[in-house]
Amino acid sequence: MTYIRTALPAVEPLTLVETRAHLRLDTEDEDALLLGLIATAREHLERETGLSLITQGWRMCLDRWPDDGILTLAHGPVRTVTSVIVYDGEGTPQAVVLDGHLLDGEARPARLWLRDVPQPGQALNGIEVDFETGLGATGAEVPDTLKRAMLLHVAAMFAFRGVVPADAQPAVVPPGYDRLIAPYCRRRL
Repeated sequence: MTYIRTALPAVEPLTLVETRAHLRLDTEDEDALLLGLIATAREHLERETGLSLITQGWRMCLDRWPDDGILTLAHGPVRTVTSVIVYDGEGTPQAVVLDGHLLDGEARPARLWLRDVPQPGQALNGIEVDFETGLGATGAEVPDTLKRAMLLHVAAMFAFRGVVPADAQPAVVPPGYDRLIAPYCRRRL
């Protein structure tokens, strides 16, 4: 199973104004760096929790249908399934009709059941499922606890900006970060 992001978030959960206020910066001199640190903090948080904070598009590619017929989508919450394509042995795409599908987008992981699916003829990645995820279109829909965790993370990365190159971030996760995001993390046994 392979996941490909098809549409990046249009905005970040934190604004520059919120971030500058948290860091007590009065000037816009560091804005380019802050934008990069905000994106890094969001991406790290999304990897840790499995949540998409801001609306974004994803594609899941798989080789065959699961035996029980229920697809699990690792990124969530899933708002909509936009298309399902199955490739035949010649590589010709065939759209699956989405009428009557069942989506439990809030489950972790999200679950999708489709009625009457054709079998893929292509051995690898013969099935593509496109879906939209996210807590909302703006940072206003992101829980304050997650935004606070991001602000702590941005502050820690900002403090080490001269020591750790930007492409090596996130180099540090601040104390208390794990406690803030813990209620949103999936635990495996």
